[in-house]
Amino acid sequence: MATEIATFAGGCFWCTEAVFNELRGVESVVSGYIGGETVNPSYEQVCSGRTGHAEAIRIAFDPDVIPYADLLDIFFHTHNPTTLNRQGADSGTQYRSAIFPASPEQRAAAEAAIARNQAVWDDPIVTSIEPDSTWYPAEAYHQRYFERNGTANGYCAAVVAPKLAKFRKGYAARLKSAVQPSAA
Repeated sequence: MATEIATFAGGCFWCTEAVFNELRGVESVVSGYIGGETVNPSYEQVCSGRTGHAEAIRIAFDPDVIPYADLLDIFFHTHNPTTLNRQGADSGTQYRSAIFPASPEQRAAAEAAIARNQAVWDDPIVTSIEPDSTWYPAEAYHQRYFERNGTANGYCAAVVAPKLAKFRKGYAARLKSAVQPSAA
């Protein structure tokens, strides 16, 4: 099967990018902006909350290795989809929880994932399903940010590292670095 694209907004893109980059079947993850009105927005413009964009990630993945439904479940387990326009201390529409389906099939899968994952949360899931719109890659210094900066950055040490550690523990068998059984 050909590579597919998934686009998710789950708060700060440094956190979500770090998680999805580690999954087997994920070919690439790009941090960027989607869902707003400003053409080619800068990070500073998006952070102002006035462009309408969300910080998001665009994932290229092999659906034969990791199905879209699995990506959705991981998305719902690695951020809080019950807080409107907020993830931790980050607040504003640019930090909203949103899915931007690339096809009617992805939209149906997103709707099913919201229903399926509601059982995990005490509060209602507020993740929006929004039209796939113009995608703007974030500036180069945002790409693979955690990988390049790790715990040297205070935010990464306090927020990204614990989230990534929890993810690695819960999804160890799905990681690129996981030991694979031999075919013998």
